[in-house]
Amino acid sequence: MPKVTFLPENITIDFDPATMPYSEHGKKGSLLDIALNNGLHLEHACGGSCACTTCHVIVRSGDTNLSEADDDELDRVEQAAGLTLHSRLGCQCVVSGDVTVEIPNWNRNYVSEGGGSINLGDAIPVKKP
Repeated sequence: MPKVTFLPENITIDFDPATMPYSEHGKKGSLLDIALNNGLHLEHACGGSCACTTCHVIVRSGDTNLSEADDDELDRVEQAAGLTLHSRLGCQCVVSGDVTVEIPNWNRNYVSEGGGSINLGDAIPVKKP
């Protein structure tokens, strides 16, 4: 089974592409799809439609185990803050083997809407008056 490691949290997710449900965010089997299916928050303001750069990740190893970037992704990722030669959009790159990616520190939303968190446990939601 392939696995994806998300840095800097060092969270590794083993998954079976044949049985993992599709969350309809990004391409089926993408880094975003894998993260969301396993409770890991990865920003995705556009819903995974390749219309923003909030799911920007930096591939640290296993880039040959990701689908090739198409022209739409290449055009969009060029607008990402902190762009590197190993930058990809999590919603667009489909995983076929072991991969390690880093979520840039400026792109980490430690507390997401609804109170879930990848680093702080379950945050207590603020009650609105």
